[in-house]
Amino acid sequence: MKYFGAHVSASGGVENAPANASKIGAKAFALFTKNQRQWKSAPLSATSISSFKASCEKYGYTPAQILPHDSYLINLGHPEEEGLAKSREAFLDEMMRCEQLGLDRLNFHPGSHLGKIDEETCLRTIAESINLALDKTRGVAAVIENTAGQGSNLGFRFEQIRYIIDHVEDKSRVGVCIDTCHAFSAGYDLSTQESFDKVFADFEAIVGFRYLKGMHLNDTKKALGSKVDRHENIGSGILGVDAFKFIAKDSRFDGIPLILETPDESLWAQEIAQLYSFV
Repeated sequence: MKYFGAHVSASGGVENAPANASKIGAKAFALFTKNQRQWKSAPLSATSISSFKASCEKYGYTPAQILPHDSYLINLGHPEEEGLAKSREAFLDEMMRCEQLGLDRLNFHPGSHLGKIDEETCLRTIAESINLALDKTRGVAAVIENTAGQGSNLGFRFEQIRYIIDHVEDKSRVGVCIDTCHAFSAGYDLSTQESFDKVFADFEAIVGFRYLKGMHLNDTKKALGSKVDRHENIGSGILGVDAFKFIAKDSRFDGIPLILETPDESLWAQEIAQLYSFV
């Protein structure tokens, strides 16, 4: 079964996210469990936790349909001691919040070397950051999102993601989220059936579908290989609508959250209905 959805608002409390998802016909959703633009937030209250779980049950969302996203501030490959410590503390807090909410995965951008360390050192640092968080939590997988390769961000090549996974000690608690906009911007052409098949044959060979824990479904404003991350609504960008038809018809993408992060939220219900029409 396909679980199409969107990254919905948790304004007023995480317990509001399931209802917001249900309103747009989503069978999956993403959310921030705290303010994504602040390093620290108040702990989740017992009331919020119980209300979130009750709301998920009411609207029929299981952990396999939910893909929480961590703060944009976190850089698990930070080259400086202070920045790295701050990022690791914040990431652990995010993992613990997911554990409290009964969620089984946390999506994150791997990290950036900021031009101060080499790529391999940064990738090893990211893996060690994941190991530290996994050691202090239970039941939550760290889900690495591919990046567009903008600036000094790593994780834009499948080989880089595989390198991180290879250095994570508990392989049962690491996964991958593929963002279609990021992939296209990084040079992975998803626009034709032939090129789409080639990309995911490479993904299977290098990373493996067993690690795929979710996807972000975004068209793009920028050209193939541009390394610029600019999301666009489905069918309105350079990638085009066919890539999303391929995903909808491919059983390899069943049973995981397939999440819209397209810029015009007013179109989400329409886009979700369109995605289901492709199945």
